[in-house]
Amino acid sequence: MLAFANKFFGYRTNQLSIGPVCVQIVSLPIGRFLAATLPKKIIKVPFTKWTFSLNPGPFNMKEHCLITIFANSGAGGVYSIHIVTIVRAFYHRNINPFVAFLLAQTTQVLGYGWAGIFRKYLVESPYMWWPANLVQVSLFKTLHQKEKRRKGSLTKFQFFVVIFVFSFAYYAIPGYLFPAISTVSVLCLIFKESVTMQQIGSGMKGLGIGSFGLDWSTVAGFLGSPLGTPASAIFNIMVGYFIAIYIMLPFAYWTNIYRAKSFPMISSHVFDSSAHPYNTTRIINSNTFTLNVEEQESYSKINMSIMFALTYGLGFATLTSSIMHVALYNGKDIWQSWRQARDSSKEKKLDVHARLMKNYDAIPQWWFHVLLILMIPLSIFTCVGFGGALQLPWWGILLGCAMAFFFTLPIGVITATTNQSPGLNIITEYIIGLILPGKPLANVTFKTYGYISMAQALTFLSDFNLGHYMKIPPRSMFISQLTGTVIAATVYFGTAWFLLDSVENICDTDKLPADSPWTCPGDDVFYNASIIWGLVGPMRMFGKLGLYSALNYFFLAGFLLPIPFWWISKVFPNCKWLKYIHLPLIIGGAGGIPPAHTVNYITWGAVGIFFNYYIYNKYKKWWARHTYVMSAALDAGVAFMGVLIFFALQYNDIGGINWVGGEASDFCPLASCPTAPGVVAKGCPVRA
Repeated sequence: MLAFANKFFGYRTNQLSIGPVCVQIVSLPIGRFLAATLPKKIIKVPFTKWTFSLNPGPFNMKEHCLITIFANSGAGGVYSIHIVTIVRAFYHRNINPFVAFLLAQTTQVLGYGWAGIFRKYLVESPYMWWPANLVQVSLFKTLHQKEKRRKGSLTKFQFFVVIFVFSFAYYAIPGYLFPAISTVSVLCLIFKESVTMQQIGSGMKGLGIGSFGLDWSTVAGFLGSPLGTPASAIFNIMVGYFIAIYIMLPFAYWTNIYRAKSFPMISSHVFDSSAHPYNTTRIINSNTFTLNVEEQESYSKINMSIMFALTYGLGFATLTSSIMHVALYNGKDIWQSWRQARDSSKEKKLDVHARLMKNYDAIPQWWFHVLLILMIPLSIFTCVGFGGALQLPWWGILLGCAMAFFFTLPIGVITATTNQSPGLNIITEYIIGLILPGKPLANVTFKTYGYISMAQALTFLSDFNLGHYMKIPPRSMFISQLTGTVIAATVYFGTAWFLLDSVENICDTDKLPADSPWTCPGDDVFYNASIIWGLVGPMRMFGKLGLYSALNYFFLAGFLLPIPFWWISKVFPNCKWLKYIHLPLIIGGAGGIPPAHTVNYITWGAVGIFFNYYIYNKYKKWWARHTYVMSAALDAGVAFMGVLIFFALQYNDIGGINWVGGEASDFCPLASCPTAPGVVAKGCPVRA
């Protein structure tokens, strides 16, 4: 259910990602109900010595944790489904369903191999503590404390039910009856004929000044629930957002850098030199599905909206600033932790957790090796077999695996000690784009195997560590994680294939009705990335053959920026607020735009600061008792009502109510209009 809901909402304009906290909350009353009602009779398996019971005892914290880990193993996302979507919905080509299925499975399971190799250092070591898991452990212990309802108050479960019912009922309004309240732009309602004011006021296509949304999916759709993000992180992200959106973007747009005024201010699409949507079919060799260089040179270089260009530049800077920031602020501690972990591994120095875990049978290392030996050839078969539909040669898989293997340990050490994970997607795109230019599917496939298998390994290692803290038998952990991963990948594939078949013109905003939610914002960005990095390639975009070579300086800027802030923090050690400055978060603050919109950031930041700063400081007991529960209830209510609306109404072609508030629009039609003289855009006025 979690995998289905996350994939279902992933295709919608306002995305919603339901995290493991929701499962953590919902499974508790269900587990206790089953423990109270299921028969305790011992059942013998015929012709064997095995016996089992449907009700072996009270629902306990270890079972609860294992269920949460099982649900979270793959339901957090199956990145490779983006490839299936862009092939079918954007490139309008066929892909063998068996290839798509294998792609989903291999990219998810391959990470187990890297996790097994480095588990000794990243899980069993007492110096790798995975800070995010400490929050989970605390929440599990809180939920399993016996609680009696005090007079005039609610238990946590009762509070969850109340918020869930409210969220479920309320989402019928923005989800079906009154979609316009998902994003309201005050300036657009006042200045109905002004392109500039709509660009300033639009929360979907502009700066979002004066815009807001009365919809939880607007708040949590792209950035996740703000209730689970620390206030310090929210402040850093919002500072970065304000610098990028209200200083850098207006300056670049109204000074017409990169002919910015000829294109929409914020858009994930690419354009030709005449400001029309780039005709990718014109530059693709239809027989080989590769770049037709002569046609591309005679047609046009690729142009991006100024915000899309800034997003890539900030992405370059975020990558290098993450490396420098961690080296300066955490490098000494990480190096000492790594040496201590290595030494403790050699000397068998075990902390209390490791000693207690010795009571359980360990996972044989050959389990991981077998998975790795199976997955690498199967991955090569997926890419090379079936006529090489994914364009990636066998050595591309091995290179991707080598990158994942190389980065899993250092990135794992950083994540396990600082809770920050530098992303590798841009590096993988850049490298394979230089090696194999002109092949869009090879680029995204290499990125998925090289980057996502490492990210999956870190997810598995984090869950292993949570099980380590909770004293769950390691073999039970392995089986539950592997089963959950395979099931979730299968459900993601099935859901995507079903929606791509059943929703007419899904992802095609030119053919979809104006009020259709099936705009696929994440896939749209993924598609354009496949054009930029794969079809055209970095040399023709960010090299001497492209228009955006200057963006490479962002790599250098990101690398140097943390240095002065680190130096100042050393010079003024008593200045407490300096320790909260996190340059990678600030630089990457607005990195989610696109596909996220400014209204998403505004509402996310407002809700997060209100609860995690104001309520946290003013009503700390209430915050500690209710915040995570409320976050899970809001997510769950929106998810259940969204799925109900789809299958009860939209799937049966029962559209929304035909009135002014029935369209999911912020009433800013002119916000995406270029202002350059003589340029005509769809739906925009002709200007002399």
